[in-house]
Amino acid sequence: MTTDPLALRRADWDRRRSERSHTQPERAATLLSELASTAEPGDRLGSKAELRAACGVSVGTFNEALRIAQTRGLVTVRPGPGGGLFASQQSAMVRLGNSMLALDDEAASVAEAVRLRDALDPLLVEDALEHVSAHGIAALRSALEQMKLAADEGDNTAFVRANWALHARIAESSPSPILRSFYLNLLEIIESHLLAVQPYADEPLREYIHDRYELHAELVEAIAARDPRALTLIREHNTTGPASVAGGPTVVGPPASR
Repeated sequence: MTTDPLALRRADWDRRRSERSHTQPERAATLLSELASTAEPGDRLGSKAELRAACGVSVGTFNEALRIAQTRGLVTVRPGPGGGLFASQQSAMVRLGNSMLALDDEAASVAEAVRLRDALDPLLVEDALEHVSAHGIAALRSALEQMKLAADEGDNTAFVRANWALHARIAESSPSPILRSFYLNLLEIIESHLLAVQPYADEPLREYIHDRYELHAELVEAIAARDPRALTLIREHNTTGPASVAGGPTVVGPPASR
C-alpha cells in the first residue's frame, strides 16, 4: 500500500524557491552582476572564456548565466578582436527593475510576462473607462492608498506588490473573462518570482517611486472621471517604467514596478 506525499507547507515552498534561486546559472549570473556593478559603464569585464573560468562552470551553464545577466541589462557582449563582456550603463529605473528580476533563473520568462502584460494594459484601461463601477473605483483608490503608504515608508517591495494589486483591480473592471484571466495569470507569474526589491543608495529610487505613484494617481482619477486621457497615461506608464529593461523590462530587477 502506498500513500500520497503530504502537501508542501508554505515554509517548504519558500525553501524550494530559495533552492531554485541558487542554481549554478544564477550563481554565475550573480558573479557577473557583481563584476559589472564594480566597473564603470562600458568597461571590459573580460572574454567569455576568461569569465567562464572565473565562474568555474561549463560552457552551457555560463551561456545560461550570460543570458540572465543580459536580460537584466547588466552586461553587453561585443564580438571580434577586443570583444567580450562589457558593463552596461544603468539608470535608477533600470536598477529598480533589475532588483526585481534578480530572483532566480527564470528572468527571461518574467521579462516575457511583463512584455505581454504591457501589451494588454491599454485594452484593460479602455474597458475600465467604459465599465468600471462605483465599487470598482473605490477599490482602485484603496489600492492606490496602499501604494502611497508603501512609498512614504520607503518599502519598495510593498510598493511593487501594491502596484500590481492596483493593476489587478483595473483588470477586474473588464467584461472579458478571457482577458481578465490571462492578465491576472501574467501578474501571478511575475509576482511569483519576486523575493524583494532592494534599493540602491547611489540612485534616487525613493524619488522615482513617488513619481510612479503620482502617475498611477492620475491614471486612477482619469478612469474614475471616464476621461480618455487615461489611455495616454497608460502609454506613458508603459514607456517610462523599469520594464523598458525588464520586460521589453526588466526588470524586477527584477524588476517590473509599473
